[in-house]
Amino acid sequence: MNLIFFDTPQREHLLPLVFLKPVATLRIGIFKIYEKWQNLLKVSPQQCSFLSQEYLSKKFPTVFSTDNWYINGAILPNKTFIEKLIHLKEGEALFTGDTLLALKSKKHFSNYQLLHETAHWVYTKIKTEKPPILEHLWDIFLLNRSQIVSDFEWIVQHKKSQAITDPHTVIYGKENIFVEEGVKIKAAFLDASDLPIYLGKNSTVEMGAIIQGAFALSEGSTVNFGAKMRGDTTVGSFGKVGGEVKNVVFQDYSHKAHDGYLGNSVIGEWCNMGADTNCSNLKNNYAQVQLWNFVEEKYISTGQQLCGVIMGDHTKCGIGTMFNTGTVVGVAANIFGSQQPQKYVPSFSWGTGNNLSTHKLDIAIDLAKKLMSQKDQFSAFDAAIFKEVFVLTEKYRKRNEKANQ
Repeated sequence: MNLIFFDTPQREHLLPLVFLKPVATLRIGIFKIYEKWQNLLKVSPQQCSFLSQEYLSKKFPTVFSTDNWYINGAILPNKTFIEKLIHLKEGEALFTGDTLLALKSKKHFSNYQLLHETAHWVYTKIKTEKPPILEHLWDIFLLNRSQIVSDFEWIVQHKKSQAITDPHTVIYGKENIFVEEGVKIKAAFLDASDLPIYLGKNSTVEMGAIIQGAFALSEGSTVNFGAKMRGDTTVGSFGKVGGEVKNVVFQDYSHKAHDGYLGNSVIGEWCNMGADTNCSNLKNNYAQVQLWNFVEEKYISTGQQLCGVIMGDHTKCGIGTMFNTGTVVGVAANIFGSQQPQKYVPSFSWGTGNNLSTHKLDIAIDLAKKLMSQKDQFSAFDAAIFKEVFVLTEKYRKRNEKANQ
């Protein structure tokens, strides 16, 4: 069973989080999307690949076989949809409305357009109910609780939790806590009375930390001294989190290590938030929050009263940064100073408030190389992707500079 996770034009609604990667590599709940499929279909990582934008193809190549199952990479799998999928025959495709969900084919499709046209006009179309699927940025934090719960259910069925032996850690709902090997906990408060808490391999919960379920701490990550994790939150691998956090999804290698509030937000990979960074997630008039949308190229309503900050990969902000309600920051931006950032900060921006200039590409690449090389992850493919995204986002920086003149 060869799984190929394809991106549709809908991926543009998930920018800036997917400028540097396919949708199925996003983490939500405990696992990344493609890892959920691996678990449920019992396939190896070698049986999973991606069909996304051409500029991403060298880092995320498509691997074909004679037993290809093409799956929409934004789908969050559940048992109901899995049952529909595994009964597909060669040349059959699953649709909800005009949205292609999956198809089974021996053919090798090189892009989404060809894939969709073949599924729509040539293959047998099977209509099905819409599964959980990421359509907008805010879906990621809205669906995070249910995804932690469903991922946790899979884990406890297939693994045995390690014991918590620290005598000074206070535990509520022991049966809803799962601890992987190598976890370190000292004098913490864990409340899983109603919703689960997952502590990943070699993760650390430091003294005085308060964690409320639903919560997922991924491999190698740390909840810092005195931190307040208020539930529905995921911390990706090798990250650090402190302060007060509620309903936030951190992707891997990102840090919010110090005091400050962050709520109803999504933070990309390799981000760093300076000490006392805060965000507003509720407007003073309690109105629905608007977010910048890359498809409409304007602010659109989220339909949500609570929404904080969406931050693209490799972005940094300095100490004391104050994000307004519903702020979107692109990739590889560097924000600092006492002025509040504008509500849409284009990728590769550098500066404070409305006074933004273009972050030099070679400097941005050099910084990413320094950080990623710590994990032996930076490659020529990453540099090429940076260069492509720099060009793709140039119009937003120019438009922003003109508007602020």
